[in-house]
Amino acid sequence: MAGPDRDAQVYEDFDAKLRERIKALITDELIAEHERSPLGQHSDQLERVLAFFRQRPVEGKYLIVATRPWEEYRIAVLSGRRGEPARFLDDEQPYPTEEAAMHGVFLRRIRDLREA
Repeated sequence: MAGPDRDAQVYEDFDAKLRERIKALITDELIAEHERSPLGQHSDQLERVLAFFRQRPVEGKYLIVATRPWEEYRIAVLSGRRGEPARFLDDEQPYPTEEAAMHGVFLRRIRDLREA
């Protein structure tokens, strides 16, 4: 019977292999596809990358905040702790559209994946 430590190790191994497979899918063409249509129909590769990003833990997850609806959007980060507010990213410029902010989040997620 597997114990908690063994289960955690199996999950870590699986996650590491999955991260490498997702990294291999990320190309300049995939990034351009997302920029053209962050909400639209996507290729199988882009859908796989987006599904991977969606299933990550809440702590550190990015969200888009309309600071001036239909005019200005900013990216914030969730703390993952109840009652603790999300914090805005200080190094980000506001985005003029929600779609541009979505692509900004996508680029941040790619950067985070590559740095992990």
